[in-house]
Amino acid sequence: AILEMVINHHPPPHVAQRYRIPKIWTGDIESEVGQAMVNCDENGPIVMIVTEVKVDPQAGVVATGRLFSGTVKEGDIVQIVGRNIKKRVQQVTVYMGPNREIVGMLPAGNIPALLGIEDARAGDTLSTVDLVPFESLHYVSEPVVTISVEPKHSRDLPKLVDFLNKLSIEDPTLVTTVRPETGEYLISGMGTLHLEIALTWIAKAGIEVVASKPIILYRETISRRGKVFEGKSPNRHNRIYIQVEPLEEEIIQLIRRGELFNEMDRKQIARILRDHGWDADMARNVWMIDPKGNILVDMTKGAQYLQESKALIIAGFQDVMERGPLAEEAMRGVKAILVNVELHEDPVHRGYAQIVPATRRTLYASILSADPILLEPILKIEAKVPPELMGAVTSVITSKRGKILNVTQQEYVTVVSGEIPAAETFDLSEAMRSATMGKAFWATEFSAWKPVPASLRDKVIQEIRKRKGLPPRIPQISDFVEIR
Repeated sequence: AILEMVINHHPPPHVAQRYRIPKIWTGDIESEVGQAMVNCDENGPIVMIVTEVKVDPQAGVVATGRLFSGTVKEGDIVQIVGRNIKKRVQQVTVYMGPNREIVGMLPAGNIPALLGIEDARAGDTLSTVDLVPFESLHYVSEPVVTISVEPKHSRDLPKLVDFLNKLSIEDPTLVTTVRPETGEYLISGMGTLHLEIALTWIAKAGIEVVASKPIILYRETISRRGKVFEGKSPNRHNRIYIQVEPLEEEIIQLIRRGELFNEMDRKQIARILRDHGWDADMARNVWMIDPKGNILVDMTKGAQYLQESKALIIAGFQDVMERGPLAEEAMRGVKAILVNVELHEDPVHRGYAQIVPATRRTLYASILSADPILLEPILKIEAKVPPELMGAVTSVITSKRGKILNVTQQEYVTVVSGEIPAAETFDLSEAMRSATMGKAFWATEFSAWKPVPASLRDKVIQEIRKRKGLPPRIPQISDFVEIR
C-alpha cells in the first residue's frame, strides 16, 4: 500500500528537480550545470550529493547519495568539490533493502552507492566539473562529553584505530581524535549514553579497551573588544596585527544552523552578513568561517604579499580557535579582524614557521585583553513523571545547578522541562531512579553554551589544565607580545 502511494503521489525526479534544485542549490541555475540538474539530464556533468557513508567489512567505504545530473559508471573520475580530492569510481551499486546490487552505471535521478570514494563524507558534493557545492550537512547537537580509550592489549592498537575511523565516518556526530601531547585516543559524543553505545560497538568488534571517566568539553569566548597587538615572527621579519571582538549571537546561530558556512559563495556570505547589520566592506572580506562559531575578516589596505600568506594566517587562526588561552578549549563567538601586516619580500622569510606563530601570538594577546571567559554546555531536560513525583524531579534538577522552565500536564503524567549543565549529569540516572523509584522517563539534548559561574570558574580551569598537563598559570599577554 505504501509503495503504491509513493508511485501514485510522489513526483518523479525529472519533475521534482525542476522546483527543488533552486531551493537547495545556491549556484547559478541558468548555468550549464544548473540546467542539467533542473532537467535531471543524464547526459550532463555528474553532480551527486553524498547523504550517507558506511564502511562495508568486505568492500570498504560506500558513499550513497542522490545523483542530480549525469550518468555515473565504473571508471569515472569524480572530484569532492571544495576539497581538491579526485577519486576513481571503482564500483556502482544500488541498495535493494539491506543488500547492494552491482549495476555498473546509473543515470540521473537514482540513488547510487559508490565504491572507491574513500574520502567522501555525508554532505559532500561529487562532480566532474567545478561548481558551487551543495550545503554541507550540519548537526544541531554538538559533542559535549569525551572519553579517552586505549586497547587492553597493545596488539589491538591498529584494529582500534581502524575501528575508530569507521565510527567517525558512519556517525559524524561522534568525533574521534588523537591528543598529540599524550597519544591518547579521544571519543567525543553528545552525552554519556552516546559514548556508551560507541563503547558497545567497539566491544562487539572484539576489541577490549580501557576507557577513562567521561570528561565535559568546554568552550572559551571573549566578553568585550580586545586591543590590537603586534605579533612578530620568530625571525622578526614579519609583523601581523589582529584585533578580536565578540561575534554577534545571531551570526553564531546562523553558523550553528548551517545557514552560514565557509564553503558558501563569498558574495552570498557578504549578502547574509549585510542583512544582519555588518558593514559592507567587512562583509565582503571574510576569509574564514569556523564551524564552531568564529570568523576571520581581512580589513587591511594595500598590504603587500598578503595573498601569498593568506593560507598561513588562516592556519594560525584555526590553531587558536581550536585551543584558547584559558585551558586550551575550543573558542566560540570570536570575530578576528586582520588590521595590518608587514611581510618580508622574500618568500623564504615568510613561510609556515614564521607566519603561523606570528598570527597565533597577536591573536592570543588580543583574546587575553578581551576578558576571556569559560563556557559550559547546557542541556535541555524533559522528564515525564506521575503528578505526585513532580516535586522529586524538580528537586533533583535544581540540586544539580539546573533550572525549571516549565511544568505541564499531559493526561496522566506531569511534564517537567528545564535546563541542566552537562557537567552535572554523570550521575543523573541514579539520582532520578532513586528519587522517583524508577517512575521518571527523561531525556536530554544540547541547548546552549553559557558562562561557567564565577564561583566555579577558576576551579574548573585549573582542573582542565591539570588534566591536560598544562602549567597551572594561565598565560599572560606578555607571554606572546612585547608590551610597550
